[in-house]
Amino acid sequence: MWMTVGQQRFAITLEDNPTTRELTARLPLTLDMSDLNDNEKHVTLQRPLPTQTYRPGTIHKGDFLLYGADSLVVFYKTFNSSYTYTRLGRIDNPAGLSQALGRDDVRVTFSAH
Repeated sequence: MWMTVGQQRFAITLEDNPTTRELTARLPLTLDMSDLNDNEKHVTLQRPLPTQTYRPGTIHKGDFLLYGADSLVVFYKTFNSSYTYTRLGRIDNPAGLSQALGRDDVRVTFSAH
């Protein structure tokens, strides 16, 4: 899967689970993502996705996770967290991710190609 922010594209390797299968069936998605805590961009989906939650402990720059059943989250910093998520995948090469996402809200397109 691909994530496009402005002119930058990032390849995402997805987990093989019911959540990602449902998500990819909805592609392409263009979403306005908001910043939270200076470490993530998130957006609430119109329809929830199936979940398989776990507690990662450490969130890594480039993690692509689902919070609850309807919040897509892209993390652009590494930090410790006590929250639970469903793993969607990981950005293959997160170099430049923080700069691309910036501090403000951003429009992101998720696509299969």
